[in-house]
Amino acid sequence: MNTLAADPTCADDGAVDSADMVARAEDAARFLKALSHEGRLMILCHLTGGEKSVTELEHLLGVRQAAVSQQLSRLRLEGLVSCRRDGKAIFYALADERARRTVGLMYELFCAPR
Repeated sequence: MNTLAADPTCADDGAVDSADMVARAEDAARFLKALSHEGRLMILCHLTGGEKSVTELEHLLGVRQAAVSQQLSRLRLEGLVSCRRDGKAIFYALADERARRTVGLMYELFCAPR
């Protein structure tokens, strides 16, 4: 089944409209830039196991709270994580299924036992 033909942004010959392709490429580049930092990738990896507090992430990553908060801020700005406050603690969770799937693929390609 040709799924491209069912996509209204695609021409009859299956080609993606060039303006739409540019917009999708920009979205993909922004997404990949958000992932292109070792610290942010590690945070996302830890969050695939469930919600974590900033303190938990600080200990898991072995870096200072300021560095963790800076990376979480970027991930939150990009919509990849969400946060909630419980008293003084702030908890983060994955908010984007694309991030979850991408981190899973990265694990499979780079981290899984061979």
